[in-house]
Amino acid sequence: MKIKLEEYLREDGSNPYQTWFNGLDAQAAAKVTVAKTRLELGNVSNVEWFRGIGEYKINWGPGYRIYLAKDGESLIILFGGSTKKGQQKAIDQAVSLHEEYKARKKVIAAAKKGTKA
Repeated sequence: MKIKLEEYLREDGSNPYQTWFNGLDAQAAAKVTVAKTRLELGNVSNVEWFRGIGEYKINWGPGYRIYLAKDGESLIILFGGSTKKGQQKAIDQAVSLHEEYKARKKVIAAAKKGTKA
């Protein structure tokens, strides 16, 4: 099953995932890119789900992680990443971003429903 990946854009236009990705060296960026391709192909075997989000573990180097959430069956939202060392801070940020994402989605849905009435 093919899955669509989207990087979460905050209301101010900032992209936490891209900010994290841009700070990676070339080898780490390549590993993360391969992980994203696997996700797009539906391979979520390296994802551990908890607190409403997923943590994709890359067992290489300092232990890279990608933080994400599912929205339905065919969409994954990317929130950011970290290494094992910065894991807890990144998890907390991903949970917060996921809550923000859900709240914004709810407001947009309500606005669309209101315009149809």
